[in-house]
Order: sequence, then C-alpha cells, then structure tokens
Amino acid sequence: MKLPYLLLVAASAPLLAGCASFSRDGGLDDVARMTQERIGQPAPLKRDGDPQAEVARLLSRPLDPDAAVRIALINNRGLQAALADLAIAEADFVQTGRLPNPSLSFGRVRGGEETEIDRGLTFDLAALLTMPARRGIESRRFEQAKLQAALQTVRLAADTRKAWYSAVAAAQASAFSEQVRASAEAAAELAARMRAAGNWSQLDAARERAYYQDAVTQQAQARLAATSAREELVRLLGLGASPDFTLPDRLPDLPAQPRAPEHVEATALSQRLDVLIARQDAQATAKALGLTRATGFIDVFDAGYANKSTTGTPRQNGYQVTLELPLFDWGGARVARAEASYMGAVHRTADVAVRARSEARQAYAGYRTTYDIARRYRDEVVPLRKQIADEVLLRYNGMLASTFELLAESREQLASVNAAIAAQRDFWIADTNLQSAMNAGGTLEPRTAQ
Repeated sequence: MKLPYLLLVAASAPLLAGCASFSRDGGLDDVARMTQERIGQPAPLKRDGDPQAEVARLLSRPLDPDAAVRIALINNRGLQAALADLAIAEADFVQTGRLPNPSLSFGRVRGGEETEIDRGLTFDLAALLTMPARRGIESRRFEQAKLQAALQTVRLAADTRKAWYSAVAAAQASAFSEQVRASAEAAAELAARMRAAGNWSQLDAARERAYYQDAVTQQAQARLAATSAREELVRLLGLGASPDFTLPDRLPDLPAQPRAPEHVEATALSQRLDVLIARQDAQATAKALGLTRATGFIDVFDAGYANKSTTGTPRQNGYQVTLELPLFDWGGARVARAEASYMGAVHRTADVAVRARSEARQAYAGYRTTYDIARRYRDEVVPLRKQIADEVLLRYNGMLASTFELLAESREQLASVNAAIAAQRDFWIADTNLQSAMNAGGTLEPRTAQ
C-alpha cells in the first residue's frame, strides 16, 4: 500500500470519527412508534414532564385497561432496565464510529557524545479501513436492540392487560361469592327451623349446613384469588407500598362480532417483533461473516509517521508499518466460527417463522372458542338458568315444588353466573393473546390457570 494512500485514509479519520455521535432520543422515538403501532395507544417511554403526576392522575379514577397499560409503561422498572440495554447498544454503535487512539512511541539512546532519539506516531490502519463495515454491523445491532426494547414493551402491555382482566374478574367473582354465602346462610337457617318443626329430615338439614360451609370456604378462596390477582397487577404497574386504586365492578362486554380469521398468519409474519429481530440478527451476522472473511488473514496493520534524530547529524523523517504475519493463524478458525454463527442465525429465523404461524393459528383458535363459550353463557346458559329458577319459584309458591328443589335450583343459577364471569375473563385474555401472537410473540400461556 503506498504511503500517499495511507496518509489520505489517515487524514479522513477525524471526519469519520466526527460522524459518530449519540442520537437525540437514544432510539426511544423509534421504540415508541413501533410499540404504539402494536398496542393501539400512545407509548410514553420518554421522561417528558412529570410522569409521577400523570400516574397519580390516572390512579385517581377507576382504572381501565388503557390506563393500566399507560401506568405500566411509565412506572415498570423492569421495562426501564430493558430500555437501558438500548442505551448500551447505542454506545457500542457510536464506539465503532470512533477511531482507536493513536500510539505515540519515544526512544532515547545515549552512547559517548552521541544521543539518538526515535519518535513515532502510528494509527491502527486496519481498524480505520474496516470502520464502515463495522459501523454497518453495529448499526444493525442497534436497530435490533430497538426491536428488542419494543418487544419488551409490547409484552409488558399485554401482560398488564391480562392482569387487569384477571383482577377485575377475580374481584367480580369475590363480590358474587358474598351473595352465594348469604344465600347459603339463609338456606341453612331455614333448614334448621324446618328441621326443628319436624318438616325436614336430618339428612336434608345436614346437606344445607354442608353447602353453607362450602360457600364460606369458597368465599375465602375467592377473596384470596382477588387479592393475588390485584397484587400481580400492582407489580406490573410498578406501584409501591399500599397502592390505592379502584377497579371497575365488571368486565367489559363482549364485542358484537368476533374478528375474522383472515390475514392472521400473514400479519404475524410481517409484524411480529421476534420475527423482525431474527431477520435483523441474520442480516447483521451475514455482514459480520463478510468482514471476517475480508480480514481473516490480517488483524494488525498499523502505519504512521517516524522521526529520528542523532547528535551531529541531520534529522531523519520517514514512516513505519506494522503488519501481523499470518504464519501460525490463517484466520480459518475465525471464519469457520463466523460461518457457523451465520447458519445458526438463518435456522433461528426459520424456526421463529414456523412458530409465529403456528402460534397465530393457535391463538385465533383460542380466541374464537372462548368468544363462542362466553357468548353462549351470556345468551343461553344464564337466561335459561334464570328461567328455570323462576319456574321453580312459581311451583314452590303453588306448593308444587319443595323448598329443597327451590334451593337446589338457586345454587345452579349461581354456579352459571360464576361460570359466565370466568368465560368472559377467558375471552378477554384470549383476545390479548391473539394480539400478542400477531405483534410480539411467545406469550400464549394462559393466566387463567392460576
């Protein structure tokens, strides 16, 4: 390589290094945009204004799912940690745009009346020549980090929505369990009086007392489930000690019509963030493979200015070059490692695509099934149970049905209402899972099993 070319490259170093600077927003604007497109509401990721004042304002009124997601995006410390990783990726990207510091050498040798001084200034020319390629790789890594941050944000939003649905349903079931307990208590008292009057057998009276004890136990379990669900929501919201907020009394109504199944798989392949991350990883690994092949033989290539002066003789100027000789390491291991990494990235991308399509189909099947079940409870089961209970009451008033039949039917009606609440909750969780399967990925585990 001729010296003028080296000097030209070295002269361009300050210009290239001057291009390497941190972005104004640290990549948060892109993350917020990608998140907003997938969760359907603004994503407040930047610390503008007074975020805690906004959290307090949202908590001062009954909390709906959108408000819960907004609070989580502002307040969740786990998300803030994920966003810190984004800043690390940007720092790595900026670092690749800055030249390694030059090396300054100085030597002084004295013998007799003569003093010899050597001075040198060298640059890592290999790093300079590969800077554009390395910046391209780190640029893709930075874009990948943005996708990772958006994925964490979308998953947090989905988890928060599911926790909100679970908390509201659990509170609704807990409140309903109080009605069941009161009804069972009244039935037990009635059975005791009828038993004392000799109108009921000991067996029937014992059954009513046992049912009352079961109702008391179920009420305690329902209260515990409501507390646990609320605390899970509190953790996702990032709230501290004694969080005070109000949840609605009931879940949202079912939509009039379910979503159509068309384009679910295509949407998942084009929008899922884990698919986009896998593609970015494969592209960045391909670029890294190309760079490794190009620099496999040479890792060290320094060039610079040299100066030597000796007492009594004119100063000598020149240049010096340091080149690593590939005698023992021809770079084959590094190239093989890069090729294996690239093939691994390609296979991971294919695997993520297969899982994305399958999870989208599975999520839609769950969504549609829970919708049909919840609607059947709303339109058929609960009205039928009410109609049957009314008919039994009419027969009881006409002395055509016994008290035991009336109480038994009342229990069946209460059980159908509880099942309807659970079905409605399962539908809204399945709806959130479907959104995740199309936009984020990997969150199909049902929380209803808790």
